[in-house]
This record gives sequence, structure tokens and C-alpha cells, in this order.
Amino acid sequence: MGDHTSVKFSNLAAIIQEFNVDGQNIVQGFTKKEYYEKYNRPWFGATIGRVANRIKGGVIGSLNGQEVKLETNDGPNALHGGSRGFGRLEFEGPTVVKRDGKESLLYTYLSPHGDQGYPGAVELRVFYTVSEQVEEGIPRSVLDIEYEAELVGDEVEETVVNITNHSYFNLSGAPSAAEGTTAKLATRDYLPLETGIPVGPIEQHKIDTTQSFEFGPSAAFDDCFVVDRDLSSVQIDTRSRPMNLLAEFRHKDSRINLQVHSTDPAFQFYTGAGIDVQEADGENPARGPFAGFCIEPSRYVNAVNVPEWRHTVILKKGEKYGSKILYKAWRD
Repeated sequence: MGDHTSVKFSNLAAIIQEFNVDGQNIVQGFTKKEYYEKYNRPWFGATIGRVANRIKGGVIGSLNGQEVKLETNDGPNALHGGSRGFGRLEFEGPTVVKRDGKESLLYTYLSPHGDQGYPGAVELRVFYTVSEQVEEGIPRSVLDIEYEAELVGDEVEETVVNITNHSYFNLSGAPSAAEGTTAKLATRDYLPLETGIPVGPIEQHKIDTTQSFEFGPSAAFDDCFVVDRDLSSVQIDTRSRPMNLLAEFRHKDSRINLQVHSTDPAFQFYTGAGIDVQEADGENPARGPFAGFCIEPSRYVNAVNVPEWRHTVILKKGEKYGSKILYKAWRD
């Protein structure tokens, strides 16, 4: 790895604490673990699970033949695995391991049966691999994330899993990540939502997001975009699928570019309208609305309660949940 890339992690939620590209940190975070514990309501950089995004009414209609009731921590719905989901918990690690011939950092978490109401003991493994690629003579900083989860123990035959990373990107370091940033998504297809839950078939977003566009207070997003309309080939482990480019961003002044790739069939694009973080210790400035934007690769929202989507999030005994995310960033 060269001089252009450095990444810092925390074993609290296997958080991506810093992602430095050509000397500039492009993710929101805090300098100390206690500040994450106190101020990280937006989930800066955290590993999200057991189930990322929302479950309607905090109820899973049927799992192991029973209805499962969860905490409702986002209006009427369950969000991000609950108020003590993976994004609030201490992981084991890091352990240095070899992954596909490269040196990686491994973080693990053993979630017990009944954790936040979810059935079955689940072991989660998070692999981070940091590297550089030179393309067109420019060093590109690359962060690979791989998720792997298994149902361990004998309490149940199946559970639900949907993992993502909740990094908030800011390509300029300015108070607003939106100002001066242009975006381009790989798709215009999205799931119309009410209270964060899909309410109808896939539609085309009113903005043509496949063309370069700007976002901010007059064009705020918190939407689930669809990469794969047909889920018949999307299994619980997506790691053998090709990486899709989901989104790309550029800031006109910093000249930093970001691409987000994943093997998952959907992603939440959130432009951070709800960010409200206090200043901490002089080292961590206050962060307000639009201080960062998120691309959260995942399965469809509330998939466990929709028969046609359910197979993509149901983890059975003897199977592995898997997915990959890749962040690539550079200054042009």
C-alpha cells in the first residue's frame, strides 16, 4: 500500500473510523470510542445488523413457524437491528488474516439467540482489505468489505440476516457534503416508501439519477434503489455474483472521486438530512444536516415479510450469508 491511502477502524461495531485518500479523510467519524457511544445516533461508519434498514411494524410474520416481535425504534418500524443492534456493540478483533492472497483484518461478533429479539445464534465475520490500484496513472484508494454469517447452535432452523456498512461520506471536509458534490447512480429504479417501508411495485425515480445530478436541501434522498429487479438468482450468499457499480460521486473543488460497488441487489441512498451531532472535545466538530451522504448496499427493505423477496434474507442452518462492498476513491 502506498502513501495515498490509510484507513482506521474501531472494534466498536467494526466501524470505519477514517478513510484517508491522498491525505484527506472522506468519512464522518469521531476520534474516540466514547464519542461514538455518546453521539453516534447517525451510525457513522458502523456495521449494521442483524437486519439493515426497516422491518414493517417491528414484526416478522413467520420465522420458524412463529411470529417474531421486535423493538420499534424508528417510528412504527424496527430499524438497523434495534437500538442495541450490531452498530452499537463491541466486536472481537482485529485479527490479521489472508483473504484471496491479500492481508485482511477480521472482526467477529457472536450474536446470541434472542439478541434484540432475533432468533438463533449468529456468528458474523467482517473482513477489511485495504489496497491501492493505479488506473490511468492515478493511484486509487480501495477498501474491500466482505461479510460472512452463519447460524450456529441448535435453537432454530432459520433466522434473518441483512448486513451493510453505514459510512457517511464527505469529499470536501466542508460542513455540507452536498455543496459542490455531483452524484450519478447506476439505476433509476427504486421502491416507493411510506414510513420507510415499500408500498408498491418498483418505479422510476422522478429524478433521472443515471445522469449527473446534485443533491441537498432541495433534493434530499432517503430511498431504496434497485439494481436487480429479478431476484430469482439472488441467494442468501451473493459473493459469487459480479460486483456492480452502484454510485459515483465527485467534488468540484477537492477533485476527490468516489465509487461504491457491491454484490447486493439494492442500496439505500441517504443524503443525511437528519444528521444532528454535537461538538465533542474540540476535536470533533458539530455535524448537521447533509454533513455526509450514505450508500448502503443491502437486500430489499422489509424483504423478510415479502414472499418474493424473502429468500434473499433467510439464513438456514448449514448455509452462509455473504456479501461484498468495495469503496474506490481518488483525487483527479
